[in-house]
Amino acid sequence: MHSGHLLLEEPIRMVSILEPSKASFFPAMTKIVGTLGPKSRSVEVISACLKAGMSVARFDFSWGDPEYHQETLENLKSAIKSTKKLCSVMLDTVGAEMQVVNKSEKSISLEADGQVVLTPDRGQEASSQILPINFDGLAKSMKKGDTIFVGQYLFTGSETTSVWLEVSEVTGQDVICTIKNSATLAGSLFTLHASQVHIDLPTLTDKDKEVISTWGVKNKIDFLSLSYTRHAEDVRQAREFLSKLGDLSQTHIFAKIENVEGLTHFDEILQEADGIILSRGNLGIDLPPEKVFFFQKSALYKCNMAGKPAVLTRVVDSMTDNLRPTRAEATDVANAVLDGSDAILLGAETLRGLYPVETISTVGKICAEAEKVFNQDVYFKKTVKYVGEPMSHLESIASSAVRAAIKVKASVIICFTSSGRAARLIAKYRPTMPVLSVVIPRLKTNQLKWSFSGAFEARQSLIVRGLFPILADPRHPAESTSASNESILKVALDHGKAAGVIKSHDRVVVCQKVGDSSVVKIIELED
Repeated sequence: MHSGHLLLEEPIRMVSILEPSKASFFPAMTKIVGTLGPKSRSVEVISACLKAGMSVARFDFSWGDPEYHQETLENLKSAIKSTKKLCSVMLDTVGAEMQVVNKSEKSISLEADGQVVLTPDRGQEASSQILPINFDGLAKSMKKGDTIFVGQYLFTGSETTSVWLEVSEVTGQDVICTIKNSATLAGSLFTLHASQVHIDLPTLTDKDKEVISTWGVKNKIDFLSLSYTRHAEDVRQAREFLSKLGDLSQTHIFAKIENVEGLTHFDEILQEADGIILSRGNLGIDLPPEKVFFFQKSALYKCNMAGKPAVLTRVVDSMTDNLRPTRAEATDVANAVLDGSDAILLGAETLRGLYPVETISTVGKICAEAEKVFNQDVYFKKTVKYVGEPMSHLESIASSAVRAAIKVKASVIICFTSSGRAARLIAKYRPTMPVLSVVIPRLKTNQLKWSFSGAFEARQSLIVRGLFPILADPRHPAESTSASNESILKVALDHGKAAGVIKSHDRVVVCQKVGDSSVVKIIELED
């Protein structure tokens, strides 16, 4: 069997597939990131999204003001309280995005084979003849025959709300284009994407910095999604910026790969970032369509081997307006899981889609089915081989814990961790059972007051496949007496029982530190 193939070798038993999926506390091991917006910002809808399986809420600052997003976030907090479901917060920057500015917000009709001028003169009114943009250097970067795409959040290239343009001539700072398809642009801002062109705009704009240092600091964001990451230096600069903002020094940076430039420097970016988001909407415009699958598979493989979470976007576009995904989309979600995605990111589908809750629930069900046929054995061997020998102490403990859990058919792995690293390494080996990561708060001081860390670490595992965090009581120190460890273990076991993943007579693998050494033990439950 070809080692790259992650499906089971033996035929899949059809009966198991046709049995209804058991709804449990853990709908799927794969996580779902939902973008909150006009159609998904009431306490009621957010609560339903959490129950359906959303574990990360994304706030997209390329539209809406901080006050609007703050209201949504307050509603999220209420929903978390009432549902008792943890959810982390991701701030998505605008980044080096070229935009068409339509101040009047009147809709603009463009007819195929007509001409339209793109100009950096923002004093002009947007119309069917002229589109003012927020970037002065476009004319320098374009030549006759280049393609430009203008549209809203969704670009499939097939709908009538986005348009393909071909550059016919460049005069001064203006770019004159031929319109390739008839479309109507509605709203105040549209994204403009020029294929394979270097945009000389900063990755963290001044507006982004302002939002992060005010809204981001106030709300202690767990993740920063760095739009249009093109070089490792982009991530380093963002990290330096966050390091000066108090608690945000703990924020995880996810590099959002949106163009060929980002893919070219992928390996260096992956080394610097805490995780990767593959923005397939923009990549699908920058890359020829026949190349998209290859970059997806190789990027996910690299993330898996590095043990860093990989997030995929744009999977069920059609559910923005429909209750069911297309066949291709349903297969695409399953393949994302089999390719090694940690999480699926929903954008327009939850932001302005008609069925935000149904979308989350459908994606979760597809992920759960795909997880049943994920070939863990092949994946495990491949990962061990990639890591090589000698393994680091932590890596060897993590892989041993997963191996032991599979051999004894454990129902869960319980991992005690304070930084979250041990739990993430266990998840790297893709165990077939959930990993309950018990985050032990650490006492820290800033010379003025003592405080406990742990909430960040717990919430940050909500984007990692198969990791389900529990924040332990700070009165239980991590490496203290066996008695206090026993009591935390009991809390974790009770949590697992309540969630329905641990039953009497089950075996459980526990990974914890005792003194200076790490211990993996197998326990069998009596009752």
